[in-house]
Amino acid sequence: MSSAVVIPAAGLGLRLGGETPKAFREVGGDSLLVHAVRGLKAASAADLVCFVVAVPPGSEETVGKELAPYVGDARLLVVAGGAERPDSVRAALDVLPVDGIDCILVHDAARAFVPADAIERVVAAVRGGAQAVVPVVPVTDTIKVVGPGGEVVDTPDRSTLVAVQTPQGFAPEVLRRAHAAGADAGVTDDAMMCERMGVIVQTVEGSPDAFKVTRPQDLLLAEALLAERRLS
Repeated sequence: MSSAVVIPAAGLGLRLGGETPKAFREVGGDSLLVHAVRGLKAASAADLVCFVVAVPPGSEETVGKELAPYVGDARLLVVAGGAERPDSVRAALDVLPVDGIDCILVHDAARAFVPADAIERVVAAVRGGAQAVVPVVPVTDTIKVVGPGGEVVDTPDRSTLVAVQTPQGFAPEVLRRAHAAGADAGVTDDAMMCERMGVIVQTVEGSPDAFKVTRPQDLLLAEALLAERRLS
């Protein structure tokens, strides 16, 4: 069996600033989207045979030409994304092949530098029987719950908290069922949609390198990480 990946890359990424959509901002001469695809392809044990990328409408052909050199012999499908992240994932699922796929990954292009072993852990967990899998890292900050007036109402036990990354992995029928249910109001990731259906979401070890490029300072961190990798 083989796996496939959905990359929703139609968002603007306003917190990053600039006029270029976040997935197409460059680090070291290549877009975050190219880095993300290249990293996924490097995870050989994941057996990725299909990449489906949802992009801003009208950019499908341009993005397809940009990404084609990096997917190897895998199939590349580029579709117009939607107004919100779940819309883009659904648009990708609509064209993603059903036969021969035992794991679907959903990956944010903004997490462009995920190591191959983290990706492979997610796929291995799905193939081991988990219906939904998320890579996580421990929370190092103290977290406060605040009330409507900004007052602290609780301090959760940090030992029970984790930060969730991507790629997230799913049994194909579970992910499709979650999106078909349309229960995406207020969700921030696909695993949360599965949780709402009562699906148990399994965690695996993530990586500090899988940070999300969200703000301008994150681009500096990405540049430093890339430079370090090129030296090693």
